[in-house]
Amino acid sequence: MSEYVTTLSTVDEPHLETLRRLLADVRSVPALAERYAHVDAITGPDDLEKVPVMLKDDLQAALRHLEPTARSGATWVFQSGGSTGSPMIGYAPTGLYMAEVQRHWGALDADDVVVNAWSAGKMWGAHYLFNELVDRAGCVAMSLGAIVKEEYSAWFDFFAARKVTAIGGTPSVLRLLFAHAREHGHRLPDLRKVLFLGEAWDARLDEDIAQVAPAARRWGMFGSTETWVVATNTPDCAADTWHLMPSQLVHIGEDELLDFTSLKPDGLNPVLRYRTGDAGRVVECSCGTRGLQVLGRRDGLVKFRGHLVNVADLIDQVSGVDGVQRAQLVVHEYADRGAMLEVLLLTARDASDVADRVREHIVASAFGPSIVFQRVPDSLRVTVTEALITNDRTGKTANLVVRQHS
Repeated sequence: MSEYVTTLSTVDEPHLETLRRLLADVRSVPALAERYAHVDAITGPDDLEKVPVMLKDDLQAALRHLEPTARSGATWVFQSGGSTGSPMIGYAPTGLYMAEVQRHWGALDADDVVVNAWSAGKMWGAHYLFNELVDRAGCVAMSLGAIVKEEYSAWFDFFAARKVTAIGGTPSVLRLLFAHAREHGHRLPDLRKVLFLGEAWDARLDEDIAQVAPAARRWGMFGSTETWVVATNTPDCAADTWHLMPSQLVHIGEDELLDFTSLKPDGLNPVLRYRTGDAGRVVECSCGTRGLQVLGRRDGLVKFRGHLVNVADLIDQVSGVDGVQRAQLVVHEYADRGAMLEVLLLTARDASDVADRVREHIVASAFGPSIVFQRVPDSLRVTVTEALITNDRTGKTANLVVRQHS
């Protein structure tokens, strides 16, 4: 059953004008013009049913043609991941649309002392997006960025001394930090808020946080570099259930796949029925109102330590290394530490150094998940094997296998 979700009581004329502008933009893209030629006008939300779903490659084609720029201030370009050869990008004006989030969410206030633990490297947007949020909240902010395990204890001592009240990061990074703090007896008695974006919440964090910072509660943001923040939740909500920003119109289609339409008058990315790959449904949230429960991804992309990885593209890149006959990705998830990506290789007989060359190719890439492996070298392992992992029931060999370890 098809359904549209929005917090607006009505989609009024200014919103419709934004929809018409988005349609005009995508119809101007030569690679997309034919697909949108039959959509003659948008006079109301019901007309969106006539608009084709936009996929990731469609949006990237549109951005290459449109090269959007902000009406004032800087035009910022960020990447959301992709292959080792070419990143997927998104544009945003100065402010990264966080004024709306601050108005409608209220996770931070002027009394907070905040640590930003999102990585700041290689055009990843979350670190800068969070800085825009803390700027609007008017609080004390510390841009920590990525740190290594040997530094964790010293930083936790610093956080405690500075009476840090809030920390934000991807759940995979937060899990590493809080598991270490719990193991080594660190306490953050003033911490009241743990904010996350970029991955689904890790339920194991609840136990760690309860020991390290008993007064802290979880606050979440949901979105992507293409859509920016589209929804938030509070400690009263289920971790996987979200409440939309007023600028968002979300469609739940076949197989519960979500597509997003932006009603931002200053939006730079032409987000018009853009399918992110996430699935979801409308549910009664534990906070007492209706919310959007996100069920996870149903495309060829996977989140690894907070970074979006295109499985098929990475397999293609690795398979292009001389001596590689076939490749397979295995994500190992551990209860007590961060995930590890193993690349399994079938190789030619004379390819003795192929594992080293594949690792170098992945780590040295300007794009994709290379920043993770540069900072955490043991999160990547390349293994030459005589056989890839197959499904015993079907006999099929998948590009991606996920293994969970206790």
